[in-house]
Amino acid sequence: MSTNIVVKDLDLFYGDFQALHSVSLDIEENQVTALIGPSGCGKSTFIRTLNRMNDLIDSVKITGEVLYHGEDIYDSESDVIELRKRVGMVFQKPNPFPMSVYENVAYGPKIHGKSNRTELDILVEKSLRGAALWDEVKDRLDKPATGLSGGQQQRLCIARTLAVEPEVVLMDEPTSALDPMSTSKIEDLIDQLKLNYTIVIVTHNMQQAGRISDKTCFFLNGYIEEIGSTDQIFFNPQSSKTEDYISGKFG
Repeated sequence: MSTNIVVKDLDLFYGDFQALHSVSLDIEENQVTALIGPSGCGKSTFIRTLNRMNDLIDSVKITGEVLYHGEDIYDSESDVIELRKRVGMVFQKPNPFPMSVYENVAYGPKIHGKSNRTELDILVEKSLRGAALWDEVKDRLDKPATGLSGGQQQRLCIARTLAVEPEVVLMDEPTSALDPMSTSKIEDLIDQLKLNYTIVIVTHNMQQAGRISDKTCFFLNGYIEEIGSTDQIFFNPQSSKTEDYISGKFG
C-alpha cells in the first residue's frame, strides 16, 4: 500500500493555545481514513492542516512536517494553489455557489485555465457521474444549484471538488447536516470514490466510521490516542479511553 501523506510530529498553536500535540500519521492511497473523537479534540483542525486551510487564520503557528509525495507542504517554496487543487476539501454544510449546477462544477477548472466548452462539458459530466449525481441533474444543468436538495447539494460540492482532478479528498463531517437517506448515498459514494482517490473524513458518527473507513484515528485533547485498522480500533482497542469512546461511555 502506497503512502500519500506522511505527518511527522505536527504541533499547531492558535496564539498561545496548543491545539495539536506531536501528531504523526501515515495516510495511505485509495483508503478511507476516519478521524474520530469528541468535539474540540483537534480533528477538524488536523484535517485542515493537510491542505493548509489553517493558513487563513492569522494566529496559527505550525511546526513539524506534512509530507505529500515526499515534499513538505509547509516549505516556503510550496505552491499552495496547486496543493489545494490536488488535495480537495468538502465541508460540513453544503455550500454551492449561487450559480447554475453546470457553472458550480466548471468553476474550478475555469480558474485553473480550462476554457474549451467541449472539454468543460466532458469534465462536468465526468465529475457529476463521479459524485453519483449526473442522472438526477442532467436535465437541469442550467438551473440554480440552490434549488437542489441538501443531499444533492453536498454531492454537487463533491463533484465540484472532483472537477479539478485531485488525488486526495478531505471531508469534514460531510453528512452531519443530511437526512439518513442522503447520508447513505454519500457513504455509498465514498466507498466508490476510494477506488480512485484517497479519502480522509472527520465524523462524529461511530457507525459511519465503522461502515466506510479502512483506518481509524482517535483524537483526544489534541493528541492521537490510538490509530489502527478500523476493525482493530472498534473490536480490539488497545486504549481504555478508545474503548470507552467507542462504547459510548466516554466523558
